[in-house]
Amino acid sequence: MAFKDRKRPIEEKTLDVDASMTGTLSFKDPVNMRINGRFEGTLEVRGNLTIGDTATVEAHIIGDNIVIAGKVRGDIIARGKLTLTASAIMQGEIKTSKLSVEEGAILQGRCIMLEDILDADELARYLEVDLSSIMEWANNGKVPAFKENNEWRFERKKIDEWISKGAIK
Repeated sequence: MAFKDRKRPIEEKTLDVDASMTGTLSFKDPVNMRINGRFEGTLEVRGNLTIGDTATVEAHIIGDNIVIAGKVRGDIIARGKLTLTASAIMQGEIKTSKLSVEEGAILQGRCIMLEDILDADELARYLEVDLSSIMEWANNGKVPAFKENNEWRFERKKIDEWISKGAIK
């Protein structure tokens, strides 16, 4: 089990949406996505998602790093950081571990601050190993983990400490 070369540059993929769209968009590979038009539905983005200041979005959104400058109605889960710029109007529930709100932004709803917790799939991607290895380590108590609703969860800080101690070779 070797880690892939983390210094290899990641090919940057950019998607700029200026149209009106309805449906589900889901990306497994990291992208830089910017929405400037209207979107309704579900968005699941690995990488960076920007809702431009001319955008109107009604969606359930899951993403790594999300910047909102336009109007958003719906629930958001930001795995990394959520930023509301001064022109943002956000209605809904936010779950994130890092939140930045500029003066002038409007946030109407609920905000739940999360610890940086990964599920098994996210940890496999984070460590660049097979999911079966993650499950084996968790089931055998070899990796710091806990169960939530019968699913393994991993705190990124404890995983980083575990790695720095040389637990994986």
